[in-house]
Amino acid sequence: MVKTSSVLSSTQRAKQGRLLTQIDACEVLQTLREQDFESRAALRRDCGLSPARLSAAISFLEKKGLVEELGQGNSAAGRRSGSLRINARYGYVIGLDIGGSNLRIALADMKGTVLGKWSASTKRTSSPDMVIEQVRKGVTFLLQQTSVPRRSLLAIAAGAPGITDVDSGVVVATSYLRGWRNVPLRSLLESAFHIPAALENDVRVAAIGENWLGAARGVPNFVFLAIGTGIAAGVFANGKLIHGIDWTAGEVGYMHVPGTPEKAAERGAPGSLESTIGGDGIRQQWLRLCEGPGVPLNRDLTATEIFELAHAGDMRAASVLNRSAQVLAYAVYNISLVLNSSLFVLGGGVGMSVPLRDATQRFLQQYNEPVRPKLIISSLGQDAQLIGAIRLALNKVEAGVGLKL
Repeated sequence: MVKTSSVLSSTQRAKQGRLLTQIDACEVLQTLREQDFESRAALRRDCGLSPARLSAAISFLEKKGLVEELGQGNSAAGRRSGSLRINARYGYVIGLDIGGSNLRIALADMKGTVLGKWSASTKRTSSPDMVIEQVRKGVTFLLQQTSVPRRSLLAIAAGAPGITDVDSGVVVATSYLRGWRNVPLRSLLESAFHIPAALENDVRVAAIGENWLGAARGVPNFVFLAIGTGIAAGVFANGKLIHGIDWTAGEVGYMHVPGTPEKAAERGAPGSLESTIGGDGIRQQWLRLCEGPGVPLNRDLTATEIFELAHAGDMRAASVLNRSAQVLAYAVYNISLVLNSSLFVLGGGVGMSVPLRDATQRFLQQYNEPVRPKLIISSLGQDAQLIGAIRLALNKVEAGVGLKL
């Protein structure tokens, strides 16, 4: 009995050791994505690992072919010393941003460097089969443009609008693409390219991009708030992306706050918040002002153009800006109270308006503690979804070689 217990204990220790090495290897790989290192000592200082754990992690990554150590020699302590970097040519990944009007594709290497982009309209070709065919066309173009062999593609990931079931890889429903209901997008991509695929909601995948390389880089608690025609949020809490039991976490466009319609939205219609300060809601505010005496000359303005006009001193436009900022401040403050999140990254065509951000921040400054959220504008802009999709695809590759993410 004692002998059996000892054997089991030894097996468990070995398993725990392997798991720790895989976790450390993931940390080392993420650090090497930031920069190359001239020596193991420099990398160890950045990662905070002991020499033994760092050596085991690097050995694991070298055996997998993911890391290269160049210019190796012997240090004074007898250990190898050389420049460490990711083997960027280990393989390549594809990131997709599938929108209601455009499809965007990016090809990246294992370091996450984007090698090429391609885009096309989805307005007349939005059925699942047509979109997959467009993806085939775009990927073929990028491979030819960059001279990357198709066999070197290791994974593909997509951000799609609407409710997405990440576990099953299904786009449950979206109003932005005609005919998309319970579409098994992940399996369609895997069948088309014969490589592993991943799927995420477009706003949440943008939050992943901002957390990886954008305005919320490395921040464990923040909200990415996308404001365009609609409004939705991607929420990071304790370093984890929140999905919700029915994959609808972050549908803040349906929030009710002061200044928005009290009546519940009908199925398929814009929610209370987005009907007020989404792109169309802001334009409707402007058009109502155009109906009175002294009609403004510019009726057909976009939301951002209205805000810029307000910034230039137009009083009517300023009234639209102030009302929109007040409503947005209510929503941001309430979300921050629930999540205890002090950082909001604004994205989307309307959300990235500097006058809107500044006006909203002024309203937020009026509130007392416990929270006073800070608003910053997305640093990745329209590329946030693509960068997030690339990160998802890289995660898929790393999980496939045994890394613990």
